[in-house]
Amino acid sequence: MTEELLRRGHGVRCIDDLSTGSINNIEPFKGRVGYAYTIGTVFDVGLMAELVDWSDVVVHLAAVVGVQIVVDDPVRTIETNVHGTETVLAAAAKKKRRTIIASTSEVYGKGSGGGPFREDCDLVFGATDKARWAYACSKAIDEFLAIAYWRQKGVPTTIVRLFNTVGPRQTGQYGMVIPSLVGQALRGSDMTVFGNGRQTRCFALVTEVVKGIADLIGCKKSHGLVVNLGNNEEISMLGLARRIRSLTRTRSKIVLVSYDKAYSVGFEDMQRRVPDLARARRLIGYRPKATLDDILKSVIGSMRPQPDAQ
Repeated sequence: MTEELLRRGHGVRCIDDLSTGSINNIEPFKGRVGYAYTIGTVFDVGLMAELVDWSDVVVHLAAVVGVQIVVDDPVRTIETNVHGTETVLAAAAKKKRRTIIASTSEVYGKGSGGGPFREDCDLVFGATDKARWAYACSKAIDEFLAIAYWRQKGVPTTIVRLFNTVGPRQTGQYGMVIPSLVGQALRGSDMTVFGNGRQTRCFALVTEVVKGIADLIGCKKSHGLVVNLGNNEEISMLGLARRIRSLTRTRSKIVLVSYDKAYSVGFEDMQRRVPDLARARRLIGYRPKATLDDILKSVIGSMRPQPDAQ
């Protein structure tokens, strides 16, 4: 996001607690005119008030990410997502700042009719004793908050529901499937696919998604709306592993691992997650061009060990 906004000539003030990120991702921007960063948390009310006061636009991307963290630490998941967003919106409301709230396709839950999912379709979650759904529910509350701040307080908010977004520099440490599988393939270790491997997803290139977010900033017709951003090229997880194995030319075996063993007993997953992109196309002309092979090649290239410089 920072790279795209700077490319468009905007100044950027970034705040990150680095809990799931890396200072190395910030290094390329240090010293750039118009860029500054703070290592801190969106829970810091005073700091957020200062940063929002400086800004014309707030892009709120801070959240717990990764299925593994959600399952292992649901308290952190709920508190970070809900309280963090509440703090950001309260600061934005004082200055009526344009605000983009990043949500997730996870809010579609078990799905209604199997997709493709439109922004106005029903949300179907599992039982509250399944930690799997804590993330989805917390992000749904974020959306309710953002829309309430628009309707009640006049804060020009837009919610972007991000489907699986990938690209170079993404880590597989927290359960992100593509960097996890690519890392296993490049090491020659077993490639683990959870469940029966027939569940399907769509993957979008991060540069195309952030361009979509940046375009929405100036789109007044998106105020108070939810907008899907992603790609609609669908593939099963078993098919994805096979594609990565072919592109990396590895001899790794693909191994199916039960959800109970990978996460916890009774873990639930959605079988299909495909976005309807008609609203984004109508509002900002959003049409992702990168194919899945383009995306996989970019990730593989960034993760493949480089020969020592001579």
